[in-house]
This record gives sequence, structure tokens and C-alpha cells, in this order.
Amino acid sequence: MTEAREAVALKQRHADLDRQLELEQARPLPDDGVLADLKRQKLALKDQLQDA
Repeated sequence: MTEAREAVALKQRHADLDRQLELEQARPLPDDGVLADLKRQKLALKDQLQDA
């Protein structure tokens, strides 16, 4: 996979995680563990994007 395609894929995954976070936060009783995991994944992707 080229660097440009990898960056696009990472940005798409980051956007997907944003949507998942929004959905979880909109629930009447959001799961703190799920929120923490999604945020952790999002930060890891952000680091990968910066390194790319």
C-alpha cells in the first residue's frame, strides 16, 4: 500500500472512530470502558498519521 493510500485509510478509520465515539456518548448510559478504548485507538491512529 502506498503512503498516500495508507494515510487515506488511516483518516477513514479515524473518522469511523469519531462516529463510534459520538454514538456511544449519545447513549443514555455510555460505557466508560468502550469510550476509553475508542479514544485510545483514535490517539494511536493520530500518532500513525503524524508519522506517515
